[in-house]
Formats: sequence, structure tokens, C-alpha cells
Amino acid sequence: MRKLIAAVLLLSNSALLTAQKTMKVPATYKPTKSEMYHKGWIDFNKNGVMDVYEDPAATVDARVEDLLKQMTLDEKTCQMVTLYGYKRVLKDALPTPEWKQMLWKDGIGAIDEHLNGFQQWGLPPSDNENVWPASRHAWALNEVQRFFVEETRLGIPVDFTNEGIRGVESYKATNFPTQLGLGHTWNRALIHKVGLITGREARMLGYTNVYAPILDVGRDQRWGRYEEVYGESPYLVAELGIEMVRGLQQHVAATGKHFAAYSNNKGAREGMARVDPQTSPHEVENIHIYPFRRVIKEAGLLGVMSSYNDYDGIPIQGSYYWLTTRLRDEMGFRGYVVSDSDAVEYLYTKHGTAKDMKEAVRQSVEAGLNVRCTFRSPDSFVLPLRELVKEGGLDEETVNDRVRDILRVKFLIGLFDAPYQTDLAGADKEVEKEENEAVALQASRESVVLLKNENSTLPLNINTVKKIAVCGPNADEDGYALTHYGPLAVEVTTVLKGIQDKVNGKAEVLYTKGCDLVDANWPESEIIDYPLTPDEQAEINKAVENARRADVAVVVLGGGQRTCGENKSRSSLDLPGRQLQLLQAVQATGKPVVLILINGRPLSVNWADKYVPAILEAWYPGSKGGVALADILFGDYNPGGKLTVTFPKTVGQIPFNFPCKPASQIDGGKNAGPDGNMSRINGALYPFGYGLSYTTFEYSNLEITPKVITPNEKATVRLKVTNTGKYAGDEVVQLYTRDVLSSVTTYEKNLAGFERIHLEPGETKEVTFILDRKHLELLDADMKRVVEPGDFAIMAGASSEDIRLNGLLTVEDYQTRTQAIESRKSASRVSASTNPESTGNVLDGKINTAWQGNKGDYITFALKNGSKTDKVSIAFTRDNNLPAHFEIQLSGGGGQFLTVYSGTVSEYGKLVSYSFKGTTASDLRIVLNDDRVGVAEVKLE
Repeated sequence: MRKLIAAVLLLSNSALLTAQKTMKVPATYKPTKSEMYHKGWIDFNKNGVMDVYEDPAATVDARVEDLLKQMTLDEKTCQMVTLYGYKRVLKDALPTPEWKQMLWKDGIGAIDEHLNGFQQWGLPPSDNENVWPASRHAWALNEVQRFFVEETRLGIPVDFTNEGIRGVESYKATNFPTQLGLGHTWNRALIHKVGLITGREARMLGYTNVYAPILDVGRDQRWGRYEEVYGESPYLVAELGIEMVRGLQQHVAATGKHFAAYSNNKGAREGMARVDPQTSPHEVENIHIYPFRRVIKEAGLLGVMSSYNDYDGIPIQGSYYWLTTRLRDEMGFRGYVVSDSDAVEYLYTKHGTAKDMKEAVRQSVEAGLNVRCTFRSPDSFVLPLRELVKEGGLDEETVNDRVRDILRVKFLIGLFDAPYQTDLAGADKEVEKEENEAVALQASRESVVLLKNENSTLPLNINTVKKIAVCGPNADEDGYALTHYGPLAVEVTTVLKGIQDKVNGKAEVLYTKGCDLVDANWPESEIIDYPLTPDEQAEINKAVENARRADVAVVVLGGGQRTCGENKSRSSLDLPGRQLQLLQAVQATGKPVVLILINGRPLSVNWADKYVPAILEAWYPGSKGGVALADILFGDYNPGGKLTVTFPKTVGQIPFNFPCKPASQIDGGKNAGPDGNMSRINGALYPFGYGLSYTTFEYSNLEITPKVITPNEKATVRLKVTNTGKYAGDEVVQLYTRDVLSSVTTYEKNLAGFERIHLEPGETKEVTFILDRKHLELLDADMKRVVEPGDFAIMAGASSEDIRLNGLLTVEDYQTRTQAIESRKSASRVSASTNPESTGNVLDGKINTAWQGNKGDYITFALKNGSKTDKVSIAFTRDNNLPAHFEIQLSGGGGQFLTVYSGTVSEYGKLVSYSFKGTTASDLRIVLNDDRVGVAEVKLE
């Protein structure tokens, strides 16, 4: 794969260099019809006056309505479709005279992936002269935009959309780890930077809308698209998604995907339509809807991609409930919904809920779809849409509503004020600039997780290791960094190259591949044990011989484009092909072995965990992956990533993920063998949140303030972390909560906070978390989000299973909390001759709590200044219920009390009023004249 791509890039670069000579790209872009372009505004409809929609000073809503009322049905319907770019659907890189006869003569909603270099799956990047350099690419998109601004009646600019989950998809751009790797950084600030860079590079290249982030939550590790999720925790997905969107939307619109419940398909079987995820309504809300709800509300997400699965028999694409009631009415989404691929077509080709395309169009638009986006001619959607409106099958006002959303986004991202990317020279300076590449390297380093490090095998000492054996199908592979949905043709440092560069002149590197990623019979070889072929055995023997000659062996295994990705779910989580045999053979040499995993999903590396001393999980670490891993191997960087996914020991444990319900992961017996009671493998290989370091960290001083709150109050959790080892390093401090007693079953642990901190040896830092309503809510039996009064366990630690500190937070309802506060305030005005700790019981409103004393004891109440009192209500208690004598005394100050009432208690357990001659007093005292008498409640009048 690597050699094929290298050859292709050589040819592509040659073609591009030739093309660059044919045209000199100007430093700035200027459109040709100068009469349209005025200072401060553009005459889009060419009528010579500034219409409201052309006025930058007008409100967005006013501009939308003014433009909408000028549009014909043909122009409206053209806004509701995407035209896929060059060599996808559009055959032209630049406008041609024929465009004036095409459907898009009346405008188009979006053009997707135009000139981004991607042609089709399995094909090399496009060699069109307008793909690269960045300045030429921006110029070309401007030329396409100019057609829509200058040559259509109303001049509505097009929204240039593109992928961007690991950097903007372009011939070249800053190349980050795939989204799963980014999730393992647990670094909000870093993800924000990734969003900023991706959005800024996209805009400089001419794009205005990026299809990112993916807000799906991982549930089944066999799923092919696990490589694209941030992790299994909806809270973590939301937190990182918010930062990604905030970064992106400083420059472009962000479109989150895939809405809704897309990642929970049955048994990881996709069938293109991902039919009917098997999950309950509560699970859908708590896991899958949670990130979308928060990212929309907290980050103002401008785009949502509707998924093509159904849920509970209802296709999402045709569901008014999901696309309108939930998404718009409840979550407040104000952007536009774009369909994922053939989601509209699937209503009749897969789901069977529409009889034909026309009916599928009607259902989708009525449900809430704004823009159909798939690899088909836009006519296939627009023409039946127009027919429906003309025939009365679809109300034109519904079309108006959908177009309003599209236009709103175009106004919000500035397309009507600055439709062109005019700084062409700036594009060459911005894309892949040094500062961006430094962030990409940081992301690659922070994404790596140290899974095992027995006897401090790592880091390697570059001064004593003189020969290093490197093998494995991913050792000299770079294809993982050059897949779809990101930059396509950047320079990639492989693990082998990274090691060679690191030890250059200091150690010898012995390399052989060892085995291919998969064998000739894969995936059938996962269920049938085929013998090694002579060629396979010979290549493993080469790796063994290198290992015997070396001081240490680095084996680089895992997955790749053949084993993971869209529509590439697996039936096993074991190492594919001959990889395990290679690892076992190298390990058998007795030399120290370091296993590096490069893959897009958790793998059940049970044998490696038991026998290999050091294991690094690198996911797909981006173009800088080889540099990052070499830095980690030799101690120039201390790995600090933590797992955002669960590693099952076998697919037989699936579903096995975080968060989980209490006791749901507890299995049968624990004694193995013929005389034991164990029937299945228990526990995770590596749990959520797990990750090691070259140093050690100590947690201390957990404080929760206040310890009691109402549902809408906040609590602060503080703790200290100390680096107790010899290396500087990062620790991901994780905070978990558990609702101790609830009306419905809740998760055993909920991730409620995390911070990645850097500590020098011996350094201590205080970490602060704020808990508010969103951290304590549950979805009750009526599907309402509530915070139920009660106790919440607060847990802080290094993983979901490595809890270092525990505390308790109590939530009281507002009324109870208010009464308690008032009681404490009142209690501060109460004193007693004995048992002073119980004085608060007389003002708490509860008859079953009391202050108790014996003969001669008294309890005193400070009255408000200048109070004149002539009555008090008292509830007494006495175990034997015999009559008890008491006195009521008043004091005018100076410590002298005078008796104003003497009496006998004849009725216990209820408030009884006692009247006396009133006078101005500062204190009231109740004196007991018998033993073992309690005062349960006092009401001063």
C-alpha cells in the first residue's frame, strides 16, 4: 500500500507541477463583473439597488425573508440539494458554458468535496491541476463560486462542504490522528486547536462547511467505524465535540454526524442502512442523543447530518419526531439538516417505508430534511420535489421553511458578505504551516496509550541499545494516515522511519515485514486454522533471526484499511492474519519485545497482555505518528493517553462498554478448570479510562463544597495530584458520579469531569471540578430529565476501575434545603445548659427529633431586638408520658430571667400554645423541673 501510494504521488506531483507552470496564480482574487461589487455590499440580483438581503447591516432574519420572497420554486428547490464535486458527480473542475443549461443554472445549495483530491474508494488522489497548490485550489473554488454569484438570477452563493474529521480533506493539509486517537488525548484545549486549524485551513482552501465532528458514541467494538468516534462516554464525546465545533465555527460551519442512534447497529452488522439499532429508549437518550443535545445548545452547531438507520421501525430520515420535534423544537437547532449518502433513497430501497423516490422525497422533506446529499445527480431529488409541490403533494410553505434554514446558515457564515477567499497567497502560507504541524505532532503524542510496561521495559536507553529489530505489517505502513475524510497526500513518517531517524548513527535497525496485515484466507482464517504457507513461515523466520541479533524487538501490528473503516465491521477482535504467530515467534527468542498497535478499534490482545512486557496503543496516529512513537520509545515523551473505549477479552463478552448498569458486568464463578465453577471469561482486558505512564501519581485531599446542594446549585470538587516518580508526565484525572438511590436504574459510574495535567517530578497540582445539574440528572420513568434528591457517590481516580478518592454529595429538594438553612440560622440563636449539639432539633419542623434535659436544665432562645412576646407553642416528649413540670422565663437583658409561666405538660408529641403576660424581652427560656424531658419543637409567636 505504501509503495503504491508513493508511486501514485510521484506521478500526481509531476502532473501538478506541470499544471502550475501553465497558470500563474495571483496573490489576491478579484471577480470580473466589477459593476456588481460595491463598497460594503454586493448587488447579487443585479438590479442596481441594495436589497435587504444584500445589506450587511440588516438582521439575518430580515435578509432571509427578503431573499426568500424573491425566489421562484425552481430556485428554492435547487437550494435543497448538494452537487457532488469533481469526478464524483460533477465532471467539470471549473464552470463551462453548459452550466447555463444545467439544473444548477438556478443555483445550488452545496457543492461537496469539490477538487479535494478524493476520487473514489481505492483510487489515487486526483491529478487535476486545480487540486494543488492551495492557492490554485482556492482560486478554482472562487471561479466556481463566481458562476453562482454572477451568472444566476439572484446570485445566491454556494456552500462548499467537505469532510474533516482528522484535518480537512484536501490533497494536502495538516494531518491529525483519526478521531478515535484524538479522543484518547482527553484534552479539550488541544481539540479546540484541532478545530481551529481544520476550520482555518478549510476556509483558506475555499470551503465553508466541514462535516465534523462525529458525535456517535461507540458501543460495539466490532463496528467498522469505531475508528471515527471519540469514545464510549457520551459525556466525553459531548465535551470534545463542543470544543471541536467552537474551533471549527470560528471559520466555517460545522456539521455533526450522524443523527441519531447510528452507532448501535445490531451485532455491528451494517447492511448500508444500519437497520434498527437494538437499544432501549432510555439508552438512546442517555447515550446517543446526549452529545447532540449538548453540542447544539452549548456550541451552536450549524449543521446536522441525518443518518440512514431506523430506530424502533421508524427510519430517522423520514421521522418528523427526530428531525423536527426533537432536533429543532426541543434542542433548539437552527442550522440545516443534510442527508447522509443515500438516506433518502433507502426509504424505498432498504426500509420499504416509501413506494418510490418521489414518496421518499416527500417523507424526508416533511420530516425536516433541508439538503439531500449523495453521489447522484441533483436532478433525482429536485425534479420529484418540484412535481410534489405543483401537484399539491407537498405544501410550498414546507419548502420555504426548509430553505429558510439553508439561507440562514449561509448568512451566518458570511457567504453573502464575503463569498470569495481572496487571500490566495495566504492559502499557501496557512495550509500545513509549521505551527499547525506542531499541533498535529502534539496530538499524535497525546493520543498514545501505554497499556503495559512490565519491569520498566520502556523507555529504551538509546545509549545502550545498539541493535533494534523492527517488524510487523504496520511498521513501514503509512496508509492509515491517508484514508478518506482527511488529508490525502501528505508526507507520513512511519514507525520504522521514526525509529531510524531517532537512532541515526547510534544504533542499527534491522527490518523485515514479518507478515502481511491479513493472510490469503482472511477473514475465514479467524474461524478455520489454516497452516502457515512456506512463504509465510520464511518471512516470520527472518523476523526471528533479526530479533536474535538485536538487543530489543519492536513489533508493529494491528489493523488498517483492509480490516477497519466504513462498511468493514469484523466478526472477531483478535489480531488478523498471521500477526499473532509473528509476535509469538519473536517473543520466543527471549529478547525484550515492545508491541505497538496501530488500529482503529480495540483488539483482544490477550496473549500479548500476558507474555509481552511492553504494549503501546497508537490507534491511527496521523502523519506524525512515527515521530511520536519514536519519542515515546526512547523516553523523549512520556505517554499519558487514557482509554476512552473498553478492551473486551473476546467478542463473546460484547456488548461490553462504558458506562454500564450496576452488576451488569458481573459473571458466574471465578474458579477455572474441571473442578471449578467458572463458565466464561470475566472482566475487561483494559477498562475505560485506563492508561499507564513512565512515572507514578498520588491522589489526595478530596474536598466537596458545599456537601449539600439543591438540584440547581453547583458543588465544587477539589483534589490534589502529585507526581511521585522520576519522569515528568501527564495524568488524566477522572471524576465519576453515581446516584446511590434512584427511581430508575442508572449507570454504575458516570464520567462527570476530566482534566489532563502535566506534572514535573515531585510537583503537586490542585484540580478543580464543578458539578452542576447536567452531571446529576437522570431520565425518569416519564422520560423527563430530573435531579432526584438523595446521595451521590463522588469518585476520583486514574481510570473507571482505579478509583483513588471517594466522597459524598447530597442533593435536597429546594423546600427541604431552605428549611434546613433557616433551621441552622435559627439554631444559631439557641443555647442550652446541656446537650447543645441537639438544639437545632427544636426548630427543624420535625416532632421526632428533640433536645432533652433533666431537672434544672434549660434551653434559651435569643429573640429579635425589641420583641414583645406573650405566647409560645411547645411540643414536649417524655418516654414514660408521665406529667412533667416546666417554667417559661423572659429576660430583658443583663442575664436576669423572670418566670412568666409555670405549668404541667399533660399532652406530648404535639405543639401546645402557652400564653402569658407579654413584655419586651431579649431572650426566652424553657426550664425543666423533672428528669428525662424533651423539647421537640418550639414556635415563637
